[in-house]
Amino acid sequence: MIVYQCEDSPEGIFTAIYNAYEEKRNHNDTVISLTDELFLFAEYIKVPTDAEKAVKVMRTLERRFGEEDYLKVCFALTSEEKDKAQAVYQTVVHGLAGNVGRGHLFDNLACDAVHRAFALGRRASRECHQMQEFLRFQELEGNILYAKIGPENNILTFLMPHFADRFPIENFMIFDDNRGLLALHPAGRPWYLVRDSESPELAEKFGLSDKEREYQELFRYFCRKIAIKERKNLELQRNMLPLRFRDNMAEFEKFS
Repeated sequence: MIVYQCEDSPEGIFTAIYNAYEEKRNHNDTVISLTDELFLFAEYIKVPTDAEKAVKVMRTLERRFGEEDYLKVCFALTSEEKDKAQAVYQTVVHGLAGNVGRGHLFDNLACDAVHRAFALGRRASRECHQMQEFLRFQELEGNILYAKIGPENNILTFLMPHFADRFPIENFMIFDDNRGLLALHPAGRPWYLVRDSESPELAEKFGLSDKEREYQELFRYFCRKIAIKERKNLELQRNMLPLRFRDNMAEFEKFS
């Protein structure tokens, strides 16, 4: 058995997939691992991330299977599950070996690897769409918009294009509290990612604008006043808006 050990990133995993094909490995006896897990009678190969190799794999996937299926693969790789690399690798192997056409990479859900990669991608994609709806920006002093999120999947790079397209002339930031990732969008310029452990204190450092404090209080007051006590349905609320999204939403905070 050959075990490729790579970093937990799309580029690292795509590099490992490239090496497996370049070295003509037996794909049924090859594993791509993101951990130091030990396998019996295995040969371990450390895979340094190579951007050029990763791009070649990306282009091949998009050309062979289409943009939609390539996007599903990318969403699957945002998962925190450690078996995602192997699931995506075997899905790619299945698609290339079966001469699968564009838009049909995930058709054979009877294949365990394809089913697993499809499930991981669907879950991440669904969370991304929910986050687009539930994300709340706060206005800091200096007309800077700031939002904090805590997604299960590493979807910040999928969220940013959505908001950059809608707020092209705004200075805004989105912080992924679970991963210490901060996405910055300067007004009228491209956005970028940085790692910043101090980002949770940004709101306190800059301070909320007076207008923001006023609107937050008005919005919470509005939400409480329109509620009908006799028709309160907490189970339905949780179905429509899961609890894990509420920590960073102003309407669920107590009055200051």
